[in-house]
Amino acid sequence: MPLPKKLKSVLWSYDISRMDPKNSADKNLIIRQVLNYGDWEDLIWLFKNYSKKEIKNEIVLARRGIWHKKTLNYWLDIFQFKLPKIKYERSLFDLNPQPHLWLKKF
Repeated sequence: MPLPKKLKSVLWSYDISRMDPKNSADKNLIIRQVLNYGDWEDLIWLFKNYSKKEIKNEIVLARRGIWHKKTLNYWLDIFQFKLPKIKYERSLFDLNPQPHLWLKKF
């Protein structure tokens, strides 16, 4: 299944014609990018193509430095989930990160 061309707006630095929405790595990237940058239409597409569990899992994983604070707070609230403080802080995109956060383990 090819990705809709409209998703290029949230996957601007990727060749979406080469992405496979069922491939684990591509799927995780697509979910993160749509949640961070997508509009209403993108979100509708996302929830039609991925389960709530798959979407929630990507939020729970909270990879380092990929979430905008307001966006992460919104999705944590929607899915009624809390992250441990250090994991939450590490997952936020920050141009001026605090070094102590990168040194601690989850």
